[in-house]
Amino acid sequence: MEIPAINLKAIVLVHWILTVWACLYPWLPTSYVLGNGSVLAVGVWAIAQRDSIDAVLLFLIGLAATILTDIVHFGLCYVTPANLPDLFRFSAGMAILSLVLKPVSCFFVYQMYRERGGEYNINFDLETSVDSRCTTDSADSTLLGRRY
Repeated sequence: MEIPAINLKAIVLVHWILTVWACLYPWLPTSYVLGNGSVLAVGVWAIAQRDSIDAVLLFLIGLAATILTDIVHFGLCYVTPANLPDLFRFSAGMAILSLVLKPVSCFFVYQMYRERGGEYNINFDLETSVDSRCTTDSADSTLLGRRY
C-alpha cells in the first residue's frame, strides 16, 4: 500500500489555522503561541527551500517537540469552571485537534524528509565519528615535521 503524498503547504496551513483558532480565547500562555508560531515559521522555510533537508528535519523535530509542550500547556492551563463560554470550548477544541493531528503530520513530514534525501541512520558511536573526521596521518605529519 502506497502512502498518499500530502503537501507541506497543507500541513503548515492546517496547523496555522488551528493555532490561530486555539488562541481566540485567552486561556493559553504566550509560550504556546511562540512555540507553535516558530515551528510554523520553520515550516514556511521548508516550503520555500524545496531541496533543503535541514529545513524539513527542523520542522519535524519542532512538530515533535510541540506535541510534548502542548500536553504540558493543556495540563497546566485548562480550567473547568461551571459556566464556560462557547468561545473557550471552541478554542480548546481546536487546540486539542491540532495536538491530535500533530503525530499524523510528523509521519507525513518524515516521508518528505526521506523523499528529499534524508536518512534515518543516526550514529551515536563517538569513537568512530571522531576517528573518521580526524585522521592521525595528517595530524602527525604536521606536528612531526616541526621542531620545538
